[in-house]
Amino acid sequence: MKLHTIHNGNFKLDGGAMFGVVPKKLWSRTNPSDSNNLCPWAMRSLLIEDGDKLTLIDCGLGDKQSEKFFGHYHPHGNDSLEKSLASTGFSKDDITDVFLTHLHFDHVGGAVEWNDSRNGYRPSFKNATYWTNDRHWKWATEPNSREKASFLSENIIPLQESGQLKYIKAGERDLRITTGLGFDAFIVNGHTDAQMCPIIKIGAETIVFMADLLPSTGHIPIPYVMGYDTRPLLTLDERTRIFNEAADNGYHLFLEHDASNEICVLEQTEKGPRLARVTNLAEAF
Repeated sequence: MKLHTIHNGNFKLDGGAMFGVVPKKLWSRTNPSDSNNLCPWAMRSLLIEDGDKLTLIDCGLGDKQSEKFFGHYHPHGNDSLEKSLASTGFSKDDITDVFLTHLHFDHVGGAVEWNDSRNGYRPSFKNATYWTNDRHWKWATEPNSREKASFLSENIIPLQESGQLKYIKAGERDLRITTGLGFDAFIVNGHTDAQMCPIIKIGAETIVFMADLLPSTGHIPIPYVMGYDTRPLLTLDERTRIFNEAADNGYHLFLEHDASNEICVLEQTEKGPRLARVTNLAEAF
Protein backbone atom coordinates (compact mmCIF):
# COMPACT_ATOMS: atom_id res chain seq x y z
CA MET A 1 0.00 0.00 0.00
CA LYS A 2 1.17 3.52 -0.84
CA LEU A 3 -0.40 6.85 0.14
CA HIS A 4 -0.35 10.15 -1.73
CA THR A 5 -1.52 13.60 -0.64
CA ILE A 6 -3.78 15.25 -3.22
CA HIS A 7 -4.12 19.03 -3.04
CA ASN A 8 -7.39 20.55 -4.28
CA GLY A 9 -6.56 24.19 -3.53
CA ASN A 10 -7.64 26.41 -0.65
CA PHE A 11 -10.76 28.34 0.25
CA LYS A 12 -11.88 30.67 3.04
CA LEU A 13 -14.44 30.34 5.82
CA ASP A 14 -15.41 32.57 8.71
CA GLY A 15 -13.13 32.00 11.70
CA GLY A 16 -15.94 32.37 14.22
CA ALA A 17 -18.04 29.74 12.46
CA MET A 18 -15.07 27.39 12.33
CA PHE A 19 -14.43 27.68 16.07
CA GLY A 20 -17.93 28.03 17.49
CA VAL A 21 -17.99 29.41 21.04
CA VAL A 22 -14.17 29.70 21.26
CA PRO A 23 -13.19 33.40 21.52
CA LYS A 24 -11.29 34.91 18.60
CA LYS A 25 -8.49 35.91 20.98
CA LEU A 26 -7.77 32.20 21.40
CA TRP A 27 -8.34 30.75 17.91
CA SER A 28 -6.56 33.58 16.09
CA ARG A 29 -3.27 32.48 17.68
CA THR A 30 -3.21 29.43 15.44
CA ASN A 31 -5.57 30.51 12.64
CA PRO A 32 -5.23 34.25 11.96
CA SER A 33 -8.00 35.82 9.89
CA ASP A 34 -8.16 38.63 7.36
CA SER A 35 -10.06 41.91 7.80
CA ASN A 36 -13.33 40.12 7.01
CA ASN A 37 -12.72 37.50 9.71
CA LEU A 38 -12.03 34.85 7.04
CA CYS A 39 -9.37 32.19 7.53
CA PRO A 40 -7.74 30.11 4.76
CA TRP A 41 -8.44 26.38 4.74
CA ALA A 42 -7.08 23.54 2.66
CA MET A 43 -9.07 20.94 0.74
CA ARG A 44 -6.67 18.02 1.07
CA SER A 45 -7.54 14.55 -0.23
CA LEU A 46 -5.81 11.22 0.33
CA LEU A 47 -5.06 8.77 -2.49
CA ILE A 48 -4.59 5.10 -1.54
CA GLU A 49 -2.68 2.93 -3.98
CA ASP A 50 -3.37 -0.67 -2.99
CA GLY A 51 -2.93 -3.46 -5.52
CA ASP A 52 -5.34 -2.91 -8.40
CA LYS A 53 -7.36 -0.35 -6.41
CA LEU A 54 -6.74 3.40 -6.50
CA THR A 55 -9.03 5.01 -3.92
CA LEU A 56 -9.48 8.76 -3.52
CA ILE A 57 -10.86 10.01 -0.20
CA ASP A 58 -12.88 13.20 -0.76
CA CYS A 59 -12.35 15.51 -3.73
CA GLY A 60 -12.68 19.17 -2.77
CA LEU A 61 -14.91 21.94 -4.01
CA GLY A 62 -14.76 21.35 -7.76
CA ASP A 63 -15.11 24.13 -10.32
CA LYS A 64 -18.69 23.97 -11.63
CA GLN A 65 -20.42 26.36 -9.22
CA SER A 66 -21.41 29.92 -10.08
CA GLU A 67 -19.21 32.97 -9.70
CA LYS A 68 -21.58 34.17 -6.97
CA PHE A 69 -21.14 30.91 -5.06
CA PHE A 70 -17.36 30.99 -5.28
CA GLY A 71 -17.47 34.64 -4.19
CA HIS A 72 -18.60 33.45 -0.77
CA TYR A 73 -15.71 31.00 -0.35
CA HIS A 74 -12.80 32.63 -2.19
CA PRO A 75 -11.07 29.58 -3.70
CA HIS A 76 -7.39 30.35 -4.19
CA GLY A 77 -3.96 28.84 -4.81
CA ASN A 78 -2.34 27.06 -7.73
CA ASP A 79 -3.24 23.51 -6.69
CA SER A 80 -5.94 21.48 -8.38
CA LEU A 81 -7.08 17.89 -8.22
CA GLU A 82 -5.96 17.18 -11.79
CA LYS A 83 -2.48 18.70 -11.33
CA SER A 84 -1.97 16.97 -8.00
CA LEU A 85 -3.05 13.60 -9.41
CA ALA A 86 -0.68 14.10 -12.34
CA SER A 87 2.21 14.73 -9.94
CA THR A 88 1.66 11.20 -8.58
CA GLY A 89 1.60 9.70 -12.08
CA PHE A 90 -2.16 9.21 -12.24
CA SER A 91 -5.20 10.83 -13.87
CA LYS A 92 -8.88 10.97 -13.00
CA ASP A 93 -9.53 8.02 -15.29
CA ASP A 94 -7.23 5.83 -13.17
CA ILE A 95 -9.33 6.21 -10.02
CA THR A 96 -11.22 3.00 -9.20
CA ASP A 97 -13.03 4.19 -6.04
CA VAL A 98 -14.03 7.55 -4.55
CA PHE A 99 -14.78 7.38 -0.83
CA LEU A 100 -16.83 10.34 0.40
CA THR A 101 -16.54 11.06 4.12
CA HIS A 102 -19.74 13.09 3.84
CA LEU A 103 -21.58 15.07 1.18
CA HIS A 104 -20.96 18.71 2.13
CA PHE A 105 -19.94 20.73 -0.93
CA ASP A 106 -16.27 21.17 0.04
CA HIS A 107 -15.83 17.40 0.25
CA VAL A 108 -17.90 16.19 -2.71
CA GLY A 109 -17.93 19.10 -5.19
CA GLY A 110 -15.11 17.64 -7.25
CA ALA A 111 -16.98 14.34 -7.63
CA VAL A 112 -19.20 15.80 -10.36
CA GLU A 113 -18.34 17.98 -13.35
CA TRP A 114 -20.06 19.67 -16.29
CA ASN A 115 -20.74 17.48 -19.30
CA ASP A 116 -19.20 18.46 -22.64
CA SER A 117 -22.20 20.62 -23.60
CA ARG A 118 -22.31 22.29 -20.16
CA ASN A 119 -26.04 21.63 -19.99
CA GLY A 120 -25.83 18.88 -17.41
CA TYR A 121 -23.51 16.97 -15.12
CA ARG A 122 -21.55 13.73 -15.04
CA PRO A 123 -19.28 11.98 -12.54
CA SER A 124 -15.73 13.36 -12.70
CA PHE A 125 -14.23 9.88 -12.35
CA LYS A 126 -15.79 7.85 -15.14
CA ASN A 127 -14.24 4.53 -14.13
CA ALA A 128 -14.78 4.83 -10.38
CA THR A 129 -17.30 3.48 -7.94
CA TYR A 130 -18.44 6.18 -5.51
CA TRP A 131 -19.05 5.28 -1.86
CA THR A 132 -21.22 6.89 0.79
CA ASN A 133 -23.36 5.20 3.45
CA ASP A 134 -27.08 4.64 3.54
CA ARG A 135 -27.80 6.81 6.57
CA HIS A 136 -25.82 9.80 5.37
CA TRP A 137 -27.32 9.60 1.88
CA LYS A 138 -30.82 9.90 3.35
CA TRP A 139 -29.66 12.78 5.57
CA ALA A 140 -28.14 14.64 2.60
CA THR A 141 -31.01 14.11 0.17
CA GLU A 142 -33.69 15.01 2.75
CA PRO A 143 -31.74 17.81 4.44
CA ASN A 144 -32.70 19.82 7.49
CA SER A 145 -32.99 23.57 6.96
CA ARG A 146 -29.77 24.26 8.86
CA GLU A 147 -27.61 22.08 6.60
CA LYS A 148 -29.52 22.44 3.35
CA ALA A 149 -27.06 24.98 1.89
CA SER A 150 -24.19 22.50 2.33
CA PHE A 151 -25.87 19.69 0.38
CA LEU A 152 -26.07 20.75 -3.27
CA SER A 153 -28.16 18.48 -5.50
CA GLU A 154 -25.80 18.92 -8.47
CA ASN A 155 -23.00 17.41 -6.36
CA ILE A 156 -25.04 14.43 -5.23
CA ILE A 157 -27.88 13.32 -7.51
CA PRO A 158 -25.75 12.80 -10.67
CA LEU A 159 -23.78 10.16 -8.76
CA GLN A 160 -26.94 8.17 -8.14
CA GLU A 161 -28.26 8.70 -11.67
CA SER A 162 -24.98 7.45 -13.17
CA GLY A 163 -25.27 4.05 -11.49
CA GLN A 164 -21.75 4.49 -10.08
CA LEU A 165 -22.87 5.07 -6.48
CA LYS A 166 -22.83 2.34 -3.84
CA TYR A 167 -23.79 2.40 -0.19
CA ILE A 168 -21.94 1.12 2.86
CA LYS A 169 -24.14 -0.06 5.73
CA ALA A 170 -23.86 2.16 8.81
CA GLY A 171 -26.09 1.23 11.73
CA GLU A 172 -27.46 3.75 14.21
CA ARG A 173 -25.20 2.41 16.97
CA ASP A 174 -22.10 1.74 14.90
CA LEU A 175 -18.94 3.47 16.13
CA ARG A 176 -16.68 1.77 13.59
CA ILE A 177 -17.44 0.01 10.32
CA THR A 178 -15.65 -2.09 7.72
CA THR A 179 -15.85 -0.31 4.37
CA GLY A 180 -14.91 -3.21 2.08
CA LEU A 181 -12.15 -1.07 0.54
CA GLY A 182 -9.27 -2.34 2.63
CA PHE A 183 -9.78 0.00 5.58
CA ASP A 184 -12.22 0.63 8.43
CA ALA A 185 -13.85 3.96 9.34
CA PHE A 186 -15.04 5.69 12.47
CA ILE A 187 -18.69 6.75 12.27
CA VAL A 188 -19.28 10.16 13.87
CA ASN A 189 -22.61 11.97 14.01
CA GLY A 190 -21.97 15.35 15.63
CA HIS A 191 -20.92 17.36 12.58
CA THR A 192 -23.46 15.72 10.28
CA ASP A 193 -25.19 12.36 10.47
CA ALA A 194 -22.95 9.34 9.77
CA GLN A 195 -19.76 11.10 8.69
CA MET A 196 -17.03 8.50 8.02
CA CYS A 197 -13.38 8.93 9.06
CA PRO A 198 -11.21 6.27 7.37
CA ILE A 199 -8.72 4.30 9.50
CA ILE A 200 -5.84 3.06 7.35
CA LYS A 201 -3.27 0.53 8.58
CA ILE A 202 0.21 0.51 7.05
CA GLY A 203 2.37 -2.06 8.78
CA ALA A 204 2.43 -1.16 12.46
CA GLU A 205 1.24 2.42 11.82
CA THR A 206 -2.29 3.85 11.69
CA ILE A 207 -3.39 6.95 9.82
CA VAL A 208 -6.88 8.39 10.34
CA PHE A 209 -8.43 10.73 7.78
CA MET A 210 -10.09 13.19 10.17
CA ALA A 211 -12.41 15.02 7.73
CA ASP A 212 -14.41 17.57 9.78
CA LEU A 213 -13.89 15.88 13.15
CA LEU A 214 -10.51 17.68 13.37
CA PRO A 215 -10.23 20.45 10.76
CA SER A 216 -6.84 21.81 11.92
CA THR A 217 -4.27 21.64 14.69
CA GLY A 218 -5.94 24.77 16.07
CA HIS A 219 -8.98 22.59 16.86
CA ILE A 220 -7.11 20.05 18.99
CA PRO A 221 -8.43 20.99 22.44
CA ILE A 222 -11.48 18.75 22.68
CA PRO A 223 -13.99 21.59 23.40
CA TYR A 224 -12.93 23.50 20.23
CA VAL A 225 -16.00 22.34 18.28
CA MET A 226 -17.04 24.03 15.04
CA GLY A 227 -20.12 26.22 14.92
CA TYR A 228 -21.14 24.24 11.82
CA ASP A 229 -21.69 21.03 13.81
CA THR A 230 -25.34 20.04 14.08
CA ARG A 231 -24.92 18.25 17.44
CA PRO A 232 -21.99 19.91 19.23
CA LEU A 233 -22.32 17.96 22.48
CA LEU A 234 -22.21 14.71 20.53
CA THR A 235 -19.12 15.98 18.69
CA LEU A 236 -17.58 16.63 22.12
CA ASP A 237 -18.15 13.00 23.10
CA GLU A 238 -16.81 11.71 19.78
CA ARG A 239 -13.71 13.86 19.92
CA THR A 240 -13.06 12.73 23.51
CA ARG A 241 -13.25 9.06 22.52
CA ILE A 242 -11.23 9.26 19.30
CA PHE A 243 -8.63 11.82 20.41
CA ASN A 244 -7.82 9.74 23.47
CA GLU A 245 -7.53 6.59 21.36
CA ALA A 246 -5.27 8.47 18.94
CA ALA A 247 -3.05 9.86 21.70
CA ASP A 248 -2.76 6.49 23.45
CA ASN A 249 -1.83 4.66 20.23
CA GLY A 250 0.22 7.24 18.34
CA TYR A 251 -2.15 7.51 15.38
CA HIS A 252 -1.20 9.83 12.53
CA LEU A 253 -4.15 12.18 12.01
CA PHE A 254 -4.50 13.37 8.41
CA LEU A 255 -5.86 16.93 8.31
CA GLU A 256 -8.14 17.73 5.39
CA HIS A 257 -8.56 21.45 6.10
CA ASP A 258 -5.40 22.67 7.87
CA ALA A 259 -3.77 25.14 5.47
CA SER A 260 -0.28 24.59 6.95
CA ASN A 261 -0.13 21.11 8.46
CA GLU A 262 -0.78 17.79 6.75
CA ILE A 263 -0.57 15.33 9.64
CA CYS A 264 -0.48 15.65 13.40
CA VAL A 265 0.18 13.26 16.28
CA LEU A 266 -1.37 13.74 19.73
CA GLU A 267 -0.04 13.00 23.20
CA GLN A 268 -1.66 12.75 26.61
CA THR A 269 -1.16 15.69 29.00
CA GLU A 270 -2.70 16.88 32.25
CA LYS A 271 -5.13 18.88 30.12
CA GLY A 272 -6.05 15.93 27.93
CA PRO A 273 -4.87 15.16 24.37
CA ARG A 274 -2.64 17.86 22.94
CA LEU A 275 -0.42 18.32 19.90
CA ALA A 276 2.80 16.30 20.10
CA ARG A 277 4.15 17.04 16.62
CA VAL A 278 3.23 17.77 13.02
CA THR A 279 4.53 15.84 10.05
CA ASN A 280 3.57 14.80 6.53
CA LEU A 281 3.22 11.62 4.51
CA ALA A 282 6.75 11.78 3.14
CA GLU A 283 8.22 11.93 6.63
CA ALA A 284 5.80 9.55 8.35
CA PHE A 285 5.60 6.72 5.80
